[in-house]
Amino acid sequence: MKKYFNVLTAGILKENPVFVLMLGLCPTLGVTGSAINGFSMGMAVIAVLACSNGLISLFKKLIPSQVRIPAYIIIIATLVTVVDMVMNAFTPDLYKVLGLFIPLIVVNCIVLGRAESFAAKNGVFESILDGIGSGLGFTLALTFLGAIREILGNGSVFGISLVPEGFQPALIFVLAPGGFITIGIIMACINIYKSKKPKKKEAK
Repeated sequence: MKKYFNVLTAGILKENPVFVLMLGLCPTLGVTGSAINGFSMGMAVIAVLACSNGLISLFKKLIPSQVRIPAYIIIIATLVTVVDMVMNAFTPDLYKVLGLFIPLIVVNCIVLGRAESFAAKNGVFESILDGIGSGLGFTLALTFLGAIREILGNGSVFGISLVPEGFQPALIFVLAPGGFITIGIIMACINIYKSKKPKKKEAK
């Protein structure tokens, strides 16, 4: 049980795709102008990651090693197409915002990376858990980044206003440069925390 728990939680903190591994930065910077956009993109990635990991693990013995990458991409592309069509049908307004980035999930380093490094070497259940965990880590990172940008750029989060009338937000944070600034500050804080952590252990 502990093994499955570790597989599920590894992608959330220890191997967070965005803040630790620095993967998938294109959608991370592109769709996090608001918290809801970041959350929705993350949910789409969870669905693709969990299903692709499970299918690749299930069929890994049938896929020749010489063509494994093209085979993985075909599986991932099929799942992304399904997600793309479902979002277009049921959430058209959200699809207009995320539509450009949904097809890019096919070449997202997170999805292909987990397929190659984990799903191709482990069982189906573990692979699905790994996909869910990595997807959750990605979703939390995008939602957190989107919430900060939305608060600073619009004075709201998930569309709920947090500031009094007349407040002038810094609009740059909901624009492309704001993504670079925000993630740069977050990464700087994480690196400062990591650099100080060993010193505290030595003091003990």
